[in-house]
Amino acid sequence: MMSNRLFNILVPLISVFIGLMAGAIIMLIYGYNPLEGYLALWKGAFGDLYFIGETIRQVTPYILTGLAVAFAFRAGLFNIGAEGQVIVGWLAAVWVGTTIEAPMFIHLPLAMLVAALAGAVIAFVPGYLKAKLGVHEVIVTIMFNYIALYSVNSIIRNVLTEHADKTEKIAPTASLSSEWLATLTMYSRVHYGILIALLAALIMWFIITKTTIGYEIRSVGFNQNASRYAGMNVSKNIILAMVISGAFAGLAGSMEGLGTFGNMSIQGGFSGLGFDGIAVALLGANTALGVILAAILFGALKVGALNMPTEAGVPSELVDVIIAFIIFFVASSYMIRWIILRFKKEAK
Repeated sequence: MMSNRLFNILVPLISVFIGLMAGAIIMLIYGYNPLEGYLALWKGAFGDLYFIGETIRQVTPYILTGLAVAFAFRAGLFNIGAEGQVIVGWLAAVWVGTTIEAPMFIHLPLAMLVAALAGAVIAFVPGYLKAKLGVHEVIVTIMFNYIALYSVNSIIRNVLTEHADKTEKIAPTASLSSEWLATLTMYSRVHYGILIALLAALIMWFIITKTTIGYEIRSVGFNQNASRYAGMNVSKNIILAMVISGAFAGLAGSMEGLGTFGNMSIQGGFSGLGFDGIAVALLGANTALGVILAAILFGALKVGALNMPTEAGVPSELVDVIIAFIIFFVASSYMIRWIILRFKKEAK
């Protein structure tokens, strides 16, 4: 009998392979060379120090949004609201970064902490409604994405600025950016946030696998009735899982505000970080290590794709189709699991 751990490794790998093959077929149909296309993608992600820096920069929020979605998944919850939690966390970090004067050892941690708290507060509401009233978290979190988007735009225009489209730059004491890192990577936008993201992954692993809280959250995710019968507080664990999930997403927003951009502009639409985090969590099998590896893949795809139109002539629209195919097959991983089991049974 094939172990569940082997499935968790094999299924995502097959999903990525099928997605890349589907992308290659699409390129062939439209008259493009898939080898040249994927070589351009690779060079665009890892071709030199600048591209490597940009890839790491993109991977950073993907790790955190992937952790956010994965943590909720472990409690049997589907947090579609990571996108809104990212936006709120971004605003909170920039707010602290532009309005408070303090030494870096206070200012920077405070900005990240407030961002995490902002994401946690936004996630608390759907968690509470799910735990106490049985309201489905998918519906509530989707609604909160729009509440967050338009509320944040209003705050930027009417509170943080005088009807401007973007805030002031954060103070240097709240910045994750580094002149040394920029110089090392040919002035890419890479910043120290990657260390925060890796630390967050370690924290998630520790909570889920080494603590009583993590055990109860996993138990609730497997079976709420059995958990309740065993004396666990199901409502408390649902709310707690959503709050921690929101904190990870809010922290992802702070990476953009304190690292990549150093300010916040009016959001014409969603950034996509929270939605991509769903695919990252699925591909990573909702584990901390898996999320890191999946985030590296998606970060490389996003950054490397920018090089495909210029170096291989593949239009940007087709690049988006290729990425969408990969995401589709990642989401279809449970179908792949069923096919593997079917072939295994027929082989006996």
